[in-house]
Amino acid sequence: MTSRGIGATIAFVMLKELLAKQKQALETFYSELELQPCEQVVEAVLACAGVVFFTGIGKSGFIAQKIAATMLSTGTQTAFLPPIDALHGDLGMVSNRDLVIILSKSGETDELLQLLSFIRNRGALLIGVTSNRNSRLAKQSDLSAVLPCATELCPFDLAPTISTEVQLLFGDVLAVAVMQSKGFTLDQYAANHPGGRIGRRVSVKVREMMLDQERMPTCTVEERLEEVLVDFTNKRCGCLVVVDEQKQLKGIFTDGDLRRALQEKGEKVLQEKVGDLMTPSPKSIDVEALAWDAMKLMESDEHHPIMVLPVVDRSQVVGVIKMHDLIQAGV
Repeated sequence: MTSRGIGATIAFVMLKELLAKQKQALETFYSELELQPCEQVVEAVLACAGVVFFTGIGKSGFIAQKIAATMLSTGTQTAFLPPIDALHGDLGMVSNRDLVIILSKSGETDELLQLLSFIRNRGALLIGVTSNRNSRLAKQSDLSAVLPCATELCPFDLAPTISTEVQLLFGDVLAVAVMQSKGFTLDQYAANHPGGRIGRRVSVKVREMMLDQERMPTCTVEERLEEVLVDFTNKRCGCLVVVDEQKQLKGIFTDGDLRRALQEKGEKVLQEKVGDLMTPSPKSIDVEALAWDAMKLMESDEHHPIMVLPVVDRSQVVGVIKMHDLIQAGV
């Protein structure tokens, strides 16, 4: 075996061991986490009449910023309070209507402990989130939650790894629990995310992405394939939408169906009625649905994804939406 091969084998073994250690540490977190204090934190956030501030030093500070950002985007007035800046003037933004959540693995970080009395003097509720139940932070806070962390992934048990992972897990669950308790809606989420892929997924409607009736080839079940083949080919929609006189959806005939029919029956297939060749009762989507919902419906069967989906309005076919267009739009 080459030195490169030996190195790859060693790296594989090392990664396997680290992943196993990480999994065990997180299983310990889930099994030992006390839910009642966490429930009290959720209730305190829901009861907060002002701003929920998150703060922390070092890696815990980065996690605090992420949690604050997630909660802000899901309907809770939150902000990150830089602890050093707070000691030098920024504490003025905290009022007696607010809640301050402090993240610290040890609960013994001096800069954070210095904040406690000043936050209490402002009249804000103080919550300590730590992995040390006997820490000064846990004991001096109005409420505390202990996040079990037996060891770090770091071989020296020093670099914050598992401790920041459990903080992030706690923060994400807190954010979603508060979001659901408030009944935060998809429309509200869309209003907070107008840009990027998230914005497109929660705001773009099927109506905006579909090909309308003028660009969509349609036919009835009685028409022969040769009678509609030119329209089918020229509109390059990828399908024929089969409807009745009331524009009710009866079936769909796709490019793939055409190829398979030609292979099986040759030119004789042109004399066949479309109703005998189509896929009856195909899936469809409402014109006012989100384009993202259309994409999820089209991908719902991973073995047989749908490339073209009929669009209906009060049960009448009004267009089709194509997977290619959804992907191109970045949905």
